[in-house]
Amino acid sequence: MNAPIGVFDSGVGGLSILQALQRELPNENFVYMADSAHAPYGERDAAFVLSRSQTLWQTLRDEHHVKALVIACNTATALAIQQLRTVHPEVDFFGVEPAVKPAAGLSRTQRVGVMATPATLGSDKFLQLLQSLEGNTEFVLQGCEGLADAIEQQCQEGDDAAVRALCEKYVQAMGGFGNQPGEIDTLVLGCTHYPFALPHLREFVGDKVTILETGLPVARQVKKVLAERGLLAVVNMPAGSSSGEVGKLTLLATGDAQSLHRAAQMWLPPI
Repeated sequence: MNAPIGVFDSGVGGLSILQALQRELPNENFVYMADSAHAPYGERDAAFVLSRSQTLWQTLRDEHHVKALVIACNTATALAIQQLRTVHPEVDFFGVEPAVKPAAGLSRTQRVGVMATPATLGSDKFLQLLQSLEGNTEFVLQGCEGLADAIEQQCQEGDDAAVRALCEKYVQAMGGFGNQPGEIDTLVLGCTHYPFALPHLREFVGDKVTILETGLPVARQVKKVLAERGLLAVVNMPAGSSSGEVGKLTLLATGDAQSLHRAAQMWLPPI
């Protein structure tokens, strides 16, 4: 089925998920929607994020006829995905969540850092996830107010000084990183924007720390579910058939589209 897969985020952060989706599903068409006129979600209240998520879903469904939706935003996943699934049980909705479970399994010092937006860290969904992992692992939670917005601004202005400064600030606030007892040896990036700050984060936490993001696991789950439902793109279509088009990407933005296109050129694989 060659209908596109919809992907949305408050801004450019979801491109980190789209990047993994394109690599795992090269024959699929994608429509990416950046709600940049209302970014960042991580500093909005729950009712606002739910309303925007519903609006974006309706746009992608009605105007672009997407066959599934990837909510490529930790905050929107935490605050809106359950409601969308309840109202539209016939649709496959895929979300993202901080990789705290695999991090707990990987950590040898039993101290795991989690960087995320304040909205994600305070959501019921995230708190329930942490409660399900009660054990010997200590999670050091760091709300990173302003970091997602700084990454958005980087795409507009081309200057990453603010991103670097915030990464340094929040890493230092979390305490020591390393593989010695009492140090954080595993860092979870709990916002889809944050992988684009990875060079700076690596600079401040060092080479011995494992950094986890969510793109590849999400992409593999999307591929698995669509295959089970017979919804993967069909490649061998008659020549000249528009329905046979594969690997197409449509980029949309409610705000500054130029920033989104610049970010896509920086971070997405060539098509």
